[in-house]
Amino acid sequence: MNYESTIPSEDVAIVDDTESRATNRRRLIIAAVVVVALLLAYIGYNYFVGAGAVEDDSASQAPTVTVMAPGKQQVTRTINATGTLAARREIPVSVVGEGGRVTNVYVDAGDWVKQGQIMASIDRSVQSQQAAGLEASVGVSRADLNLAQSNLDRAMQLVDRGFISKADIDRLTATRDSAAARVRVAQAQFNETRARNSRLSIVAPKAGFVLERNVEPGQTVTQGSGTLFLLAQDGEMELQAQLGEADLANVTVGTTTQVTPVGADKTLTGQIWQISPIIDPQTRQGIARIALGYDSALRPGGFANARIQSGTSEAAVLPESAVLNDSKGSFVYIIGPDNKAVRRDVVVGSVSSAGLSITSGLTGNEKVVLRAGGFLNPGETVRPEVQKKAGGA
Repeated sequence: MNYESTIPSEDVAIVDDTESRATNRRRLIIAAVVVVALLLAYIGYNYFVGAGAVEDDSASQAPTVTVMAPGKQQVTRTINATGTLAARREIPVSVVGEGGRVTNVYVDAGDWVKQGQIMASIDRSVQSQQAAGLEASVGVSRADLNLAQSNLDRAMQLVDRGFISKADIDRLTATRDSAAARVRVAQAQFNETRARNSRLSIVAPKAGFVLERNVEPGQTVTQGSGTLFLLAQDGEMELQAQLGEADLANVTVGTTTQVTPVGADKTLTGQIWQISPIIDPQTRQGIARIALGYDSALRPGGFANARIQSGTSEAAVLPESAVLNDSKGSFVYIIGPDNKAVRRDVVVGSVSSAGLSITSGLTGNEKVVLRAGGFLNPGETVRPEVQKKAGGA
């Protein structure tokens, strides 16, 4: 007897449906896992590779700048100053006698005079007559002296014979002595008048260069008339250079100085001959007086620029194109290890043909932007190209 197991069709359908659903679920999970993995891979690729590409693109677009490490070198410290030109020794010339009407003026501003040279004369017609009268008085007194001396000599010859007494000799001697005294008085009065008359001439007390003339013929002058002429002794000039406290402490007497008068195309060499012992409490400045020989370009009262050499020091030297200025002062851009521009404030010292010496702010080992610094901003990324010398291409 054959027994065939019979399974209901409904149960077979239910089993197949359950297995199908489990299979589909597994497939969906596997597909989801694959999609998630692909998505993560795609994101990772874009993050790492794409960011690097952007970074490379930004670096390729960064501006190229020329930089140099200036180091340090010996530079001559130069102090720049301005001041007023003046005569080194001014000599005012005025009336030394009683004065009067000026008859002649013999020199003018811009002339050279010798010591004792007559610069102007004053009318002395009255004084000349007085001198002549006193000279005549001297002659009368001398005649009286000669007569008294002759009378005394004759009396001395007769005293031994008894014709003249000793009393007469004494009287004649007194007369002779009185006459001699009157001669001396008259001579002294005449000499005084002659000396006063000589003072009516305005003479140069020293040799020099006439800076001012303040008198004209016909003018009446007295001791209260002020300065008639102003002389620069021996024509020597000076520049009264104004220096700050720090600069004044760094200069010494005898320091060589280059002086350029304003408006002139020549530079003159002088030496500091005096340093002010005081500082102006208002301006905090003192004066260094620079001796100069005579030159037609030097006009007292004018201005001049001075370059004073005050020793040597070590400093970084940069071309003018590397140093920028704004309201905060002087500065340069240096490039850091990350190729970013960094502002660095500096103090500029002397200026020479080699460039600007930097007295503070740089060690000399930094990479300093030489040109186009005005177009950079702090923190900006650049591509530096190193140059060894500031003057190179």
